[in-house]
Amino acid sequence: MKAELLIDVRIALAEDRFAEITIWKLPKPVAASRHFYKYRLAYVVDEICAVRFDNEAGKGDHKHVDEVESPYRFTTPETLVDDFWDVIKARREG
Repeated sequence: MKAELLIDVRIALAEDRFAEITIWKLPKPVAASRHFYKYRLAYVVDEICAVRFDNEAGKGDHKHVDEVESPYRFTTPETLVDDFWDVIKARREG
């Protein structure tokens, strides 16, 4: 099985902000992950990444909200996307 790109989209939310979502299904997990997905979801405001969910090799699943990095418990790609939008909504409201 080759890597399969599931989603790769950039969504303009306003003149000064956008979201990017990229999710791949892989033939084997990346280092420090137990699932078969490689992902990067980012919310950028004024050219600064305010929210990011990713699982870079060796670091595993985690998220960044402003300057704070914390572990993320990956379950499914659908839940990942929902969690990403939930964090953006909470950040914008709070």
